Amino acid sequence: MKRLQINTTQNVKINFKLANLGQRVLAFTLDNILKIAYWYTAFYVFDFAGVLGRSSSDYWSRSAIFVIVMSPILLYSLVSEILMNGQTIGKKALRIRVINIDGFKPTISDYLMRWFLRLVDFNIFFLLAVYIYSLNITDDVLFALAAIAFFGGKFVGFISVIITDKSQRIGDISANTVVIYLKDEAKFSQTISEDLQDNYVPKYPNVVRLSDNDARIIKDTFSSASKRNDHATLIKLRKKIEEVTEIKSKEESDTIFIDIVLKDYNYYTQNM
Repeated sequence: MKRLQINTTQNVKINFKLANLGQRVLAFTLDNILKIAYWYTAFYVFDFAGVLGRSSSDYWSRSAIFVIVMSPILLYSLVSEILMNGQTIGKKALRIRVINIDGFKPTISDYLMRWFLRLVDFNIFFLLAVYIYSLNITDDVLFALAAIAFFGGKFVGFISVIITDKSQRIGDISANTVVIYLKDEAKFSQTISEDLQDNYVPKYPNVVRLSDNDARIIKDTFSSASKRNDHATLIKLRKKIEEVTEIKSKEESDTIFIDIVLKDYNYYTQNM
């Protein structure tokens, strides 16, 4: 299994196992079973195709309605990864997750870039499906051609995952993201734990925007920089935390701020 090694600003080395092709294929399969189930329900259980066929709307209106009805398939990965901290239902089942190449939680723009380029390396099928639907062919032929377009459209992405050093598809390369295996997730939680008093009151609710990986990197870098009295690194770390969480420090020093952030993160993750 390929590994990703991240060097923090204080040369603290953090290793992640990259998800292999098998794990990504299985996660992909689970996610697409959900998509196909939605497709089948919309078209065959609720007879969406028949409703559109009987509609008096013009071609472009029908096509617009078609795109709206199919938008849950198109937006599934983007919305899931934003709301589920880099995971879809399939990724969660396989214990894999999308992270930034630097080890931090990706930003919304990272997720957006990654999702948008699925149109190139994974979701060409959706555009083909819209075209196929416009041909006004029989349901059986429509389903067969859509299935071919669906699986054929994934080929580019799979090849990219196989041949790149960090198992990245085109969207990952552009967004500077990788997909990691969370086998050591429990170990991550142990390394970021903090002792909190029973009456501890948190100050920064936005720390929940951090992931366990973020907190681990913050704690390792904070510990190393504090021992060395490296104020320049503490300033950089504070700025990075403010950028990711959209928190503005109210503390007298960067050390106090970062310490509170770590304690708040532990408080919220232990009490959610």
